[in-house]
Order: sequence, then C-alpha cells, then structure tokens
Amino acid sequence: MINELLLKQVAILSAIAGGALGLLTIFPFVNIFSVSILVICLAAGVLVYMKRENLIGLFDMREGAILGAVIGFVSFIAAAIVYVPCDIILGLIPVPAFKAHFIMRFFFNSFGSFIVMLMLIFFVALLSALMNAFAGLATSV
Repeated sequence: MINELLLKQVAILSAIAGGALGLLTIFPFVNIFSVSILVICLAAGVLVYMKRENLIGLFDMREGAILGAVIGFVSFIAAAIVYVPCDIILGLIPVPAFKAHFIMRFFFNSFGSFIVMLMLIFFVALLSALMNAFAGLATSV
C-alpha cells in the first residue's frame, strides 16, 4: 500500500510544478516545451527531486507507476487552473497579438462550450496521467 502522507506530498509538489508550468504556458515560445514537460515527463522530475531530498524511500515499479499517474493528473489540472484564467484575462486586452494567440474566450461564449472545455481538460489530464505513469515506472527502475 502507498502511504497517504506520501500521496499528499506528491500531490502538493506536482500541483506546485503544474501551476508553474501553467504560468509558463502563457508565453508564446515557451508553451510547447512547458506542455511537453507537463504531459510527458514531469513525474520523473518530481520523483527524482523527492528521491534527492530523501522525501521518498525505495519504491517498486507498481508504486512508481501509481505515483507517476497521480503526478500527471494533479499537475495537469493545476496547470489548467492557472492557465485558463490568465489566458482569459490576457484575451481581454485589446492588443492584436494577444487576440491572435489566446483562443480560450471561445469556450466561454456559451455554457455548452464551457462544458466541452472542462471535458477536454479532464481527458487530457487522464492522458497526462497515463504518460507520466510510464515516466514514473521508468524512474523507479
């Protein structure tokens, strides 16, 4: 069994990392790298950091995959919570460069679009959990 305290620590660290990457996603040339790190390999970074700071002991491949999935899901949800309001606020600024880059205002035109945005965030968070579960599995070896 995985310790509840360990899951809380992992969730807090991944939420902080996801929020930071969500904030970096606002910038145009950094966004592709931050989203790639967020979806593909953030679990490896968080688990290596926890291992280096002695916050986690030895863990097997099953625990690594579970922790990786938790890191992937929580970090993507945290990044979306930070990114979406910042994107909407920047989309309201009457500068043509902001209007061309930020498209989240489309999802707030109607309630149906808002529900679609929430579903997209949830399902991409599940995809991020799957990819980061593999990264956590690879880190545990």
